[in-house]
Amino acid sequence: MTDSSGQIGQVADSLLRVEIELRQLGVWESTQPPAEAFQSAQPFCLDTLEFTQWLQFVFVERMKVIIEGDHPLPAVSGIAPMAEEHFGGRPESGERLIKELETIDQLLSRD
Repeated sequence: MTDSSGQIGQVADSLLRVEIELRQLGVWESTQPPAEAFQSAQPFCLDTLEFTQWLQFVFVERMKVIIEGDHPLPAVSGIAPMAEEHFGGRPESGERLIKELETIDQLLSRD
C-alpha cells in the first residue's frame, strides 16, 4: 500500500467515525435540506444550514465522491475549529466528533 492509498484509507475510516458520531449525537438526518440551502455564499453554508447538516450533506458526501472516484484528496483542511465553535455553547460537547475532525484535518494537511 502506498502512502497515498494509506492516507485515503485513514480518511475513509475517519469519515465513517464522523458519521457514527453525528448519529450518536442525534443530528444525522434522513432527509436532505432543500436545494436552496446549498446555494449559500457563506463558508460552511452558515446562513442556510446547521454546521452538522453541512458536515453530513456537504463535507462527508463530497469526500465520499472524492474517495470513490479516486480523485486527489484536498491538500488542506481546517474543519475542527468550526466544530469547536459550533459546540461551544451547546449542552452536548461534541468532543469525540471534534477529535475525529482534528484527525481528518491532520490527515489532509500532511505535506
